[in-house]
Amino acid sequence: MTDLTIQDLEVHYGAVRAVRGVSFDVADGSALGLVGESGSGKSTVARAVVGLAESAGAMRLGGVDIAASSRTARRQRRKVQLIFQDSRSSLDPRFTVEQCVMEGLDRSASGNRRDAAARVAELLEMVSLDPAVGRSRPGNLSGGQRQRVAIARALAAQPEVLIADEVTASLDVSVQAVVLNLLRRLQHELGLTMIFISHNLAVVRYMCDDLAVMFNGRIVEFGSVEGVIEAPEHPYTRSLLAAVPEVGERRLLSDSALEAAIGDPAPPGGCDYHLRCPAGPIADPDRSICLTADPTTEARSRAHRAACHFARRPAGV
Repeated sequence: MTDLTIQDLEVHYGAVRAVRGVSFDVADGSALGLVGESGSGKSTVARAVVGLAESAGAMRLGGVDIAASSRTARRQRRKVQLIFQDSRSSLDPRFTVEQCVMEGLDRSASGNRRDAAARVAELLEMVSLDPAVGRSRPGNLSGGQRQRVAIARALAAQPEVLIADEVTASLDVSVQAVVLNLLRRLQHELGLTMIFISHNLAVVRYMCDDLAVMFNGRIVEFGSVEGVIEAPEHPYTRSLLAAVPEVGERRLLSDSALEAAIGDPAPPGGCDYHLRCPAGPIADPDRSICLTADPTTEARSRAHRAACHFARRPAGV
């Protein structure tokens, strides 16, 4: 089994704690969605897992500590590959597509030029591109084609975990569907474990098994994707869902949805969301526990965990 386990992940940028005590497990072959507003820490988590951001905490893939500096750890960490949001900037414009994809090959596989070129052609076909595209440069391709090249480069490293960071955000709706269906097919065919980062809850629901909601650098709700979307327990999650427009609906965001727009620094030992929370002290002054007690501690003991002292739960839970 190659489960990915993240425990108490911390990422600081100077005095800013961009990610704070983030913990989650992604089971072998499953997909975890990470959602939240811009600046909530989603992409920073991704960068930390692949080693692009200095971090503290435990990260294990298949039982191996991938944050260690040993050769074994480095080889295991290579099995985690990140696909960036902006394929235009993630692919070197000076290289041909073939050269871009070759970057992802293991050195032992890229030593023989003929074998490497054959492997690149195979990877391009795997992402539904004509191998002849390999002679082009990224700037001559459409956005959807470039993103598929980026996926091919990630697959060149023979990953076990694929992290997709807003990979469809800059694409037209029809092209988004092509890329999403491609990723879903590849996950099933190759048995990949995935972390899928998105603002789009409908996309996450289509792609993922579990869902983690991030706010201000922390996970505030975690559970099955259907459980979180159909029965959200945390007020912030409900705010995000309230901001999703329905077909035929023309409206401004509700007050509860607007609450999700700006994060606030957490009080010492208290809840990050208390200044805007409709279930906290601003609604009921007697709920002062939100100012003094961290709700994440209690949440860790539940399968569907919501970091809220007054989480809305079904009766008997």
